[in-house]
Amino acid sequence: MEIKVNKINAYSRELTINLSWDECLQDFQQTIKKFSKKVKLPGFRPGKIPLKVLMNKFMPNIEAEFIEEGVNKFYIEALKEENLIPVNKANIEDVHFHYEEHFKFKAIFQIEPKIVLPKMKKNCLKIQKTEYISDDIDIDNVIDEMRRSRAEVKTIEDGAKEGHYLIVDFQKLDNSGLPIIGEKLEKRFLQIGTDPFSGDNMKKLIGLKAGDKVQVDLPDLNDNSMTKYELSIINVEEQVVPEVNQEFIKSVEPDSKDEASFRNIIMKKVNDSYAQRSEEAFERTLADSMIEYVKPDFAPAMVDSYLDHLIQEAKEQQQSQDLDENKIRDSYKAVAERNMKWYLIRKAIVSNQDNISVSRDDIDKEIQKLLERSPDHSKEIKQYYKKPSNRQRIEDDLIEKKVLNYLEDFTKIKDVKVHTKVLREETENERSK
Repeated sequence: MEIKVNKINAYSRELTINLSWDECLQDFQQTIKKFSKKVKLPGFRPGKIPLKVLMNKFMPNIEAEFIEEGVNKFYIEALKEENLIPVNKANIEDVHFHYEEHFKFKAIFQIEPKIVLPKMKKNCLKIQKTEYISDDIDIDNVIDEMRRSRAEVKTIEDGAKEGHYLIVDFQKLDNSGLPIIGEKLEKRFLQIGTDPFSGDNMKKLIGLKAGDKVQVDLPDLNDNSMTKYELSIINVEEQVVPEVNQEFIKSVEPDSKDEASFRNIIMKKVNDSYAQRSEEAFERTLADSMIEYVKPDFAPAMVDSYLDHLIQEAKEQQQSQDLDENKIRDSYKAVAERNMKWYLIRKAIVSNQDNISVSRDDIDKEIQKLLERSPDHSKEIKQYYKKPSNRQRIEDDLIEKKVLNYLEDFTKIKDVKVHTKVLREETENERSK
């Protein structure tokens, strides 16, 4: 078998495979034998048709069957011989074969490109790392969220006020004020005073009781026009949040001695959360900086496979096949390409650095940390990490950390302090747009 490998680019390969008739003869005879057993011809039993009759009557069919089987067989043999691993299904082109002639075809496919890393120098990567400076408002917000999560629901009988919650049925109306069949949303929650139930709409809702109906104008999500709805009030509720007293403090943080120590515990949790946020952003920025430094090629077929996996996961989670797959591909294509580039770079770094590896003991120690942090769920954790694929996730995370630590040695890091007040203002501005 003659094999020619044409390197089209970093990830595309074209194999030209050529076999002489002598190399094909044995396989062709096997094809004839199998074909004769399944073909039916009046006057002959299956498998007993004379070779000459079979060849004269069915030669094009036999040749086609041989080509179908032969392409697959010899393509796989050629891949093994050339030590190539495709990442997609090959396109087969220029197929030539006739009885007693040579067998030739081309296979075009993609492989995982080999990444050649540039020489790493001191400060060749430049990024910034953010330190968030929290304040009392962050602590207040966390405590308020704790209070809301423990709020008691109280039914209001004497009419709704600003801040109250309504349980309503939404019925969409046409321009004449008649209900549109099929456009009804049942038992939805809304809070009086929050958009779009503020302003004129809030005035219409004030004083309502269970059983009342009212018409309001709400923005249409599709074209930003206003659409009329009739709201049928099922219930009016008030959320009564608990006061920050000793009983509340002990129920939330049993180790707290008083409000001051309670706030200190919350402050530590807030700072730990921001520190984790900073570290995650730093690691991602470091990886992105390395991607920009290397500018690696990637196989488009690998990105397609990544997106196929995302779509399959989405279908399983939603238990629905009615997904806009094109929308998912468009939305996540840039993310998939970025992740594929980082995967290839990380793999190249690991293969070039002998000290970047993870042992079974390393994985066990990481699982032990999880058990110590969540002793009440030790049985579930142990069961979860019995599965090899879940242990593999820990190994991947540990490898990622080691790769990033390696890159830090070549990184100039600029420390930047950001007050959380700025983050809150940015969030508020986004909401107001």
